[in-house]
Amino acid sequence: MSNQQATSNLVITRTLNAPRDLVFQVWTDANHLAKWWGPTGMSIHVAKLDLRPGGMFHYSMKTPDGHEMWGKFVYNEISPPDKIVFTNSFSDPEGNSVRAPFAPNFPLEVQNILTFTEQDGKTILTLTGGPINATEEEVQFFAAMQESMQQGFAGTFNQLEAYLATQA
Repeated sequence: MSNQQATSNLVITRTLNAPRDLVFQVWTDANHLAKWWGPTGMSIHVAKLDLRPGGMFHYSMKTPDGHEMWGKFVYNEISPPDKIVFTNSFSDPEGNSVRAPFAPNFPLEVQNILTFTEQDGKTILTLTGGPINATEEEVQFFAAMQESMQQGFAGTFNQLEAYLATQA
């Protein structure tokens, strides 16, 4: 990762009122992911979850008015219950990576590192993400979208928090 890419990384930390094992489980089980993952207001359909290095979480997201988008994680590393490393991208229904439907300059692939740290019965979740195999233009676009991505993930993590409260 170049210095330019390192400085454009997205970093989000959230303390969740749930034990680490449960938080890890809701990130790695299709039944759980379908109930909280994705942008606020979208319904999620899990097409596939193959939790292993090289495996894929492949899903569709549907807006209330019926617009559908697909996405995927390709898992690089899974270290229960501490860490998940995955490459995230938009995809077609067959699981092939495609450009973001809203922005042709958005990087095709974003590598994410999720860490789960238990502290006093709570979990500190940290997501660090940045473009990989990206052009300079894509790296700059990703950096410029940080505030929007922070807001988007805040909504997703709010859904995660609400879902975890139902699992206690």
